[in-house]
Amino acid sequence: MYYLLFILLLIALLGSIFFHCRRKKIICKVNGMDCCAKCSLLDELAYPFGYCFHCDCGFFSSTVDAPQKQAGYTWFYDYMAPRFQMVFDALPVYFDYRGRTWLIEFWKGQYGINTGAEIGIYHTDTIIPETDYKTTWFSCADRNEMLDFSFLLCNRENECVRNEGRHWWLTAFLPGCFSKPADLSMEACIRFPNREMLSAFTKGLERAGFKEDQISVNGFTVCFVFCGNTTQRFNLITRFWRRFSQWKNKIFCKLYRWVTRPFDCTEDRILYLYFYLPAAFRRLLRLHRFNKRCHKRHCKGR
Repeated sequence: MYYLLFILLLIALLGSIFFHCRRKKIICKVNGMDCCAKCSLLDELAYPFGYCFHCDCGFFSSTVDAPQKQAGYTWFYDYMAPRFQMVFDALPVYFDYRGRTWLIEFWKGQYGINTGAEIGIYHTDTIIPETDYKTTWFSCADRNEMLDFSFLLCNRENECVRNEGRHWWLTAFLPGCFSKPADLSMEACIRFPNREMLSAFTKGLERAGFKEDQISVNGFTVCFVFCGNTTQRFNLITRFWRRFSQWKNKIFCKLYRWVTRPFDCTEDRILYLYFYLPAAFRRLLRLHRFNKRCHKRHCKGR
């Protein structure tokens, strides 16, 4: 019995020494990298997941050729998201334009250990009735259909992140930040190619619950502020998953900050996590609103 206890204590001691030495080695490795090397490596690591890293602001965003584009969009993705630690407020804006039903959707909330926001543009091949919105699969906009998006996401402490660009899915995800979706405000702007599409979108925005004086139009650009959650109503099961996932997200955010405590800079923290716990790094970049099981299940039902 004493021999067994001695062996276990010895193993624990050797394990502690090993991980301590490994940790010190990784810290030295990260500190020895210059800024360009860090940013280049983070971009290289994030690209297979469909993201790039903005070193100047410390957030991830989606690339134009992200593999998530193949999955398109359906309401089922949003419905399943809380089961995979994605807890957000969503604002879908549907409108008909030139023989198609279009959807421009806005999201803000917590994506695992990341606080973030998204704007996505999708469409069907024909005009569909309103009753079919939640059961229809939407294709992502092609390159020639992408729009100029921009948004400013802020929390109650007035900590903000801004992103802009011509895209089909503009995003920003801040690692290690925890927020309640209702505490976030998103000031979004979209530039449309013509007055016809702009008018169709603003009417859809009004149907989604916005008043005319809450929408700012300047030329072909529309701006508004998405704050709170005015359109969504959740059933009991979804409310449970949202609260349970947020509880886990908060714990994992604290755990992320504790594990990466040798560093303050976001890129240093992420690289340290990559070298020290590669599986946790991969988990960090699972930012889409669906997983393969959900997508396959939905495709079978179509």
